[in-house]
Amino acid sequence: MSDPPPSGASAPRFVRQFAVTQGRARSHGETLALDTLVKVTALGTRVLNREAAERLAVLQITSSPMSIAEVSARIGVHLGIARVIVSDLAADGLVAVSESSIGDARPDLQTLERLLNDLQAY
Repeated sequence: MSDPPPSGASAPRFVRQFAVTQGRARSHGETLALDTLVKVTALGTRVLNREAAERLAVLQITSSPMSIAEVSARIGVHLGIARVIVSDLAADGLVAVSESSIGDARPDLQTLERLLNDLQAY
């Protein structure tokens, strides 16, 4: 017989996050990069009151462009979950996403440092 999980266990929280994406671990279409910028659209602003909590949180915090890594940290969900939520919002036309235009498809040091600083701030 195993002991019950401690009161602050993360398993139920992860299961809840997985339920938010309806069991999907991957986004529709291409997997969005960590530095993909997300910004709420005019349509997204109009439907704020009709969205589920996590989707609503993304719409509320992306009035200025922010990376998926930042979205993940700010709404407190796993990075994979954030990618799926953003992908779904983009498919519904509620957010616009833009890939970085780095030639070799890797972020530069300044971008990585900014992402690291943002993640450590939370």
